[in-house]
Amino acid sequence: MSTTTKRNYRATFILDNRGKEDTFDQIIEGVKKDIIAVDGEVGAVETLGRKEFARVTDRNLVGATYVQVSFAAPATGPAALKERLRLNSTVYRTFLQNA
Repeated sequence: MSTTTKRNYRATFILDNRGKEDTFDQIIEGVKKDIIAVDGEVGAVETLGRKEFARVTDRNLVGATYVQVSFAAPATGPAALKERLRLNSTVYRTFLQNA
């Protein structure tokens, strides 16, 4: 019987739903499912609202909605989560940090 030690993390996601029928709530639920899939436990979810980018990399996207999610996961969780979200076109950027 082994127990995995979980660490606390805070992730900031920049969401992009251009051309998608999904609402931001549906996108956030999908991100929560991805966190659970990497053996994580979702804590607080805070929508920070729409913000303009300081540096625009895509002329068609000058700002987007930011969401912060606190979660607990094993040490391998953040890398696995980034890999899962890399293919998700509705998550424009992901920033992970220890909480």
